[in-house]
Amino acid sequence: MPMSTATLFTGLAGMLASLALLVWLAYRGWSVLLLAPVCAMLAAFVSGEPVLAHWTQTFMASTGRFLAQFFPLFLLGSLFGKLMEDSGSVDAVAQLMIDKLGTRHALVAVVMGGALVTYGGVSLFVAFFVLAPMAQALFRSADLPRRLMPATIMLGTATFTMSALPGTPALQNAIPMPFFGTTPFAAPGLGVIASGVMAGFGLWWLGRAAAAAKQNGEGFVEPLDGGADYEARGKSALVRERASVAQTFDPAEIDSGGRAPEAAGYGVAPPSAFVALAPLVVVVAMNFAMNVVVFPRLDAAYLAQPRWGATTLSAVAGVWGVSVALAVGIVVLVALNRARLGALRESMDAGANAAVLPVLSVGSLVGYGAVIAALPAFEAVRDWVLGIGGGPLVSLAVATNLLAGLTGSASGGLTIALDALGGTYMQLAAQHHIDPALLHRVAVMSSGTLDSLPHNGAVVTLLAVCGSTHRESYRDLVIVSIAGALIALAVVIVLGSLFGCF
Repeated sequence: MPMSTATLFTGLAGMLASLALLVWLAYRGWSVLLLAPVCAMLAAFVSGEPVLAHWTQTFMASTGRFLAQFFPLFLLGSLFGKLMEDSGSVDAVAQLMIDKLGTRHALVAVVMGGALVTYGGVSLFVAFFVLAPMAQALFRSADLPRRLMPATIMLGTATFTMSALPGTPALQNAIPMPFFGTTPFAAPGLGVIASGVMAGFGLWWLGRAAAAAKQNGEGFVEPLDGGADYEARGKSALVRERASVAQTFDPAEIDSGGRAPEAAGYGVAPPSAFVALAPLVVVVAMNFAMNVVVFPRLDAAYLAQPRWGATTLSAVAGVWGVSVALAVGIVVLVALNRARLGALRESMDAGANAAVLPVLSVGSLVGYGAVIAALPAFEAVRDWVLGIGGGPLVSLAVATNLLAGLTGSASGGLTIALDALGGTYMQLAAQHHIDPALLHRVAVMSSGTLDSLPHNGAVVTLLAVCGSTHRESYRDLVIVSIAGALIALAVVIVLGSLFGCF
């Protein structure tokens, strides 16, 4: 029975009010663990839906499915990043870029250092805390404005290595795999082209900004606190709550565990470039091997049995591949750096603990989205999204962009969009002869654009760690992380529409 106009209006008003409340209170530092269920139940109540049923049967069921699917990636990714940090390997990779490129190419050195560690599986926030002091030293030597540091670090860590480079172990690249039956290497050619666009455009802008600053006599200015305590800057309660919905690592755990022994007086030399890079290479290589070599030859018909969830290999292979890659990377990392990990158990405990708040926070956002998608008035929203001109790729990009921007979370916005519309887009893909791998790449890239709005946890954390403010640094950050990503997304949609997936 069709809804009356009054019922539709009331339902839409409830959805918008709950979303506005969620965004506003999250921006003010309230925990998403509390906000998401409260705002979801508010929308259900206004829509005249059974509140308690949505609480236990919709919200919690969807949150539970997200945890069941993706907690292994949160856990292993967080653990890998923490061990890379505590062994001194992230520092060694960043120092390698500094040694090879030097002060003359300070911007490129910071971008390349961030790209290497994040493409190799190191958590975004671990990279922030390691790269910031090194970037500051480089910028000081090159006399570059410190206000450009956040944009430079963001370009290397949270743009092309997060959403475009094929095979990236970033969570965002794993989320579409169960929905579309794809792998982390979906649309590799388009991903490489998009990465080149993002990196090239971002470096062009940063070089232009640095040249303009030099012409105006603007150079490096020391932060008020001297730049000594990067960790203290990033551990406030406000930063922690926002950061936890944006990535897979809880900043509160950044100083837990055992630091690199050379800094703690053990007299063990820092890792060489080979030792530091080896675990990163292993993660990428194992990810490729599992998804391209092993799984296509694996007989997994048993997965169709009810005891295994009546699923298929294509629905789980992507998560399996990244999980195995990270697990093997951890083993190699520990084997090569055992002497440097003076407090291995503490480091592993801290890495595991750092995964808990982020996965629950993002899972709560997913539960919120599931309740919204289950409300009768959402059908009007679905029809509007699917009716956007330009075809399924454009409407998928718009929907994911909006949800990632509103929630301030690439992973949360992407999961909500695919939970609500993933099946519909698979049907549209079949009708329009669109390769699901192209849907995968467009969806992932769309999640990494408007998510960098001012309330995004990665943005807030990075500015705090760099000792900067939105007023000083956000303009350049927008250009490299949003404008560049949107240009690359447009290129992928045009090329994909003209030539298909490659």
